[in-house]
Amino acid sequence: MLQKKFHFPIIILLLAMFFALSSCKKEQPNNSKPKTNTNYSAYFTLAEKHLVNQENDSAFYYYNKSKLACDLTTDSEKIIYSLLKMSIIQQNEGDYSSSETTATEAISFFRKTTNPYYKCAVYNILGINYENLLDFDNAITNYNRAYQQATDELQKAILQNNVAVVYMDKHDYQRAIQTLMPLTLKKEVLNNSENYARVLDNLGYSYYKIGNSKSLDHLNQSLKIRKQIKDDFGMIASYMHLSEFHKKNKPKPSNDYAHLAYEKATKINSVDDRLKSLALLIENSTGNESREFSILHLRINDSINKVRQKAKNQFAKIKYDSKKDREENLNLKTQKAENALLLEQQKNRNILLYLAVGIIIMISVFVTNLLLTKNKREKIKAAYNTEIRIAKKLHDELANDVYHTMAFAETQDLSTSQNKEILLTNLDTIYSRTRNISRENSTIETGALFVSHLKEMMSGFNTDKVNVLTNGMDSINWLTIESNKKIIVYRVLQELLVNMKKHSQCSLVVLTFKKNGNKLQIDYSDNGIGATLKQLNLKNGLQNIENRIQAIKGTINFDTKADKGFRVQFIITM
Repeated sequence: MLQKKFHFPIIILLLAMFFALSSCKKEQPNNSKPKTNTNYSAYFTLAEKHLVNQENDSAFYYYNKSKLACDLTTDSEKIIYSLLKMSIIQQNEGDYSSSETTATEAISFFRKTTNPYYKCAVYNILGINYENLLDFDNAITNYNRAYQQATDELQKAILQNNVAVVYMDKHDYQRAIQTLMPLTLKKEVLNNSENYARVLDNLGYSYYKIGNSKSLDHLNQSLKIRKQIKDDFGMIASYMHLSEFHKKNKPKPSNDYAHLAYEKATKINSVDDRLKSLALLIENSTGNESREFSILHLRINDSINKVRQKAKNQFAKIKYDSKKDREENLNLKTQKAENALLLEQQKNRNILLYLAVGIIIMISVFVTNLLLTKNKREKIKAAYNTEIRIAKKLHDELANDVYHTMAFAETQDLSTSQNKEILLTNLDTIYSRTRNISRENSTIETGALFVSHLKEMMSGFNTDKVNVLTNGMDSINWLTIESNKKIIVYRVLQELLVNMKKHSQCSLVVLTFKKNGNKLQIDYSDNGIGATLKQLNLKNGLQNIENRIQAIKGTINFDTKADKGFRVQFIITM
């Protein structure tokens, strides 16, 4: 069955707004001081204006410009503030991986004197991103870091509630209850109706999940408060929790609450909440009504995915173009300074020295331009290959699933429990594929957690039909290997396993790790159908693997024959 989480998005929105406002308040004293950088002031003013008008792409552009206009040694808080707002914009557009990267960049500018509001907000944003990426342990870690930087008890209570929500996502409802119960006694929470209602709602939902009779009273009390204070986002969460509560024993109230949630989400234009309430309506309805809700769910989901992907590409282009412009300006300034110095020196030298210097300059410029051109080509090619891979996944996997699910909804009788279960399973599969595409292109951990993340990635290819075994991985001292090489090892193994899943039809995969002197040798083998040399040359994924290994001066050998399995060995310098 499709897993439904109705508590989390409300917390995301409210906390993003809360900490953004906190950051704005703390920025004001700095704005009152004389500014020596007029470019920063102009860009910053435009960014704030566009953000208020909900013009996110323009706001993102000018926050990035204001960041680049800052002095790296003296304007750390201004840089953090711009990165914080950029990260929030990316997060609100559903680009959690990019938001994580931007927030992590902000941490590199933290100082002992940095405003704790900024630190608290950045760690909170990272917690939200990791929770959306299903990395629950990292989510809890960053919420706790934000808690340590919080300066008042209400902030701390909100962050404790966030931790409880993560436990709810992990289905550890007992831990969630243990975290939430003390919050109901805090005067800061009791005196803040919005947060008190939120804690009651999450506590009531957790009670419902463990079968505690106190559940309904908490859920109703929370809804009553939210109606009194006209908390639209909060009412949506309450309606969906009450719909799920009554689903088994009282179908009519359950359906009514689901309708109320959908109407409220439509009114305030909360797309994610519309999708969740539609999932409830699909379960509670029959026949043509169920089919109509299913088709509407698919259309909204497809539309929001397209919008978010477009926004993600736009934000990435803004950052890339700004970085390129700044590098070109710095190169131009450097070149002008070098030329002036050379001219001054040439006045005091003879013709022979002048000729020698001229030759050296020409060689330097030629080599520099050659290297820069090569580097730019490689970056453009890498970005292009990544875009092609993502587009192919969207077309080959996600688009086909959406098409078949829509066809199923339009042609099958959804009043039967079997067809309804199939439909919900298909929707869950589409959602999972979307998450997987996001995670496949996210940042790779290269520090102490590299091995655990690598194991987690490989374990994701274990199924009832395929068993992936590893040997010798823990005997390698990964900390001695350069970060870029670890990233390539991760991506190569990922592509090999993806290729296996698509083509090999195998039941067993063995990955062996060996250290030979200062070399790392990795052997891959499976018992699948293999391929001929001609077929092997047609597979772009394997060409990508070979290019990656050669980029770090490694060696790779493919050994495959039709119906005799597939083997790969690659060796890199540690």
